Amino acid sequence: QVQLVESGGGLVQAGGSLRLSCAASGRTFSNSVVAWFRQAPGKEREFIAGLSGSGDSTKYSNSVKGRFTISRDRAKNTVSLQMNSLKREDTAIYYCAADPDHIFVIVVTPNVYDYWGQGTQVTVSS
Repeated sequence: QVQLVESGGGLVQAGGSLRLSCAASGRTFSNSVVAWFRQAPGKEREFIAGLSGSGDSTKYSNSVKGRFTISRDRAKNTVSLQMNSLKREDTAIYYCAADPDHIFVIVVTPNVYDYWGQGTQVTVSS
């Protein structure tokens, strides 16, 4: 059974940092596109960061560019999201996702991704 499990969410003050991790089990995603999405109450799930399977290409939404960094540890089969300079509008449930059908192209549409974690809550207070 394939599972993605996120961790690292929590409550942080504006301006602070958090690091989210996503551990995969059941199969390896070392050569798959992996991404982070988030969903705030009453809003659609949005793409925020993606990493190509080759590891040499990243994509970020304008809302997080320059503040968030996605990375991968192939040996541990994990994906991380380092979040700095957090803002109140970053409050959401954060999900990791894997797209094993793509290696080089990072797609921002959620329905392309076959595997999802259960989500982890990030709350940024003022």
